[in-house]
Amino acid sequence: MRNFSKLTLSVLLVASAAFTSCSDDDDPKPAEASIYSRLGGTTMVADPDNSGQMIEQGRLSFRKVVNSTVGLIVADVQANASGNLGAHFAPVLAEVGAGNTTNLAKLVDNLTDFFSSATGGTNAVNTYSGLGMVAAHNPAVNARMGVKSTDADYTKFVGYVGAAANANGVASNTDLYADIVVVLESLRDPIVQ
Repeated sequence: MRNFSKLTLSVLLVASAAFTSCSDDDDPKPAEASIYSRLGGTTMVADPDNSGQMIEQGRLSFRKVVNSTVGLIVADVQANASGNLGAHFAPVLAEVGAGNTTNLAKLVDNLTDFFSSATGGTNAVNTYSGLGMVAAHNPAVNARMGVKSTDADYTKFVGYVGAAANANGVASNTDLYADIVVVLESLRDPIVQ
C-alpha cells in the first residue's frame, strides 16, 4: 500500500494541471466522472446487508470500504497494546464490547454518507449531516472521539482506507485510488488538530 505525502500529492496535482494546460487541443475535454460515479454511482443494486432493499452501487462501494477499514482498525487495536488507533475510537469500542453496536452503526453510516457526499453522490440519502471535521475529531466537542489525531495516526488511517479500497477492488495503481487519496489528504488539516 502506497502512502502519499502532501508534497507528492501537490507535485502530482501541479504536474497534471501543467500537462493539461499545455494541450494543443482547443476542444474541451469531457469532465472526468466523479469518484462516486466511478464506484458505481446511482445504479441501484440489491443491498446484501438488507434483504429486499436496494442501494446505490456507489454508496454500497463506500460502505464496503468503510466496513473493511473499521475491521482493520479493530484488528490493529487487538494486535497492539500501544501505538494504535484504538484510543481514538475507545468510547465506541467500549460500547461494542458491552454489546451495544448502535453508535458503531451510526459511525459507519456517517462515514459512508460523508464519503458519498464528498465524492459526487447526489441522492438525498448521501447527504452528510454529521459534525464538521474539526468538531467531529475534537474530544472536547465529540464524546465519541477518544483523543485528538496526530499526523502519524492520520497517515495510518489513510493506509487502512487504502488497504480496504484494495480489498474491495480498487487497485493502488489507478487514477481512482489516487483520487481517493487526494480526498483523504484534503481532510488532514481539519482532522489533525
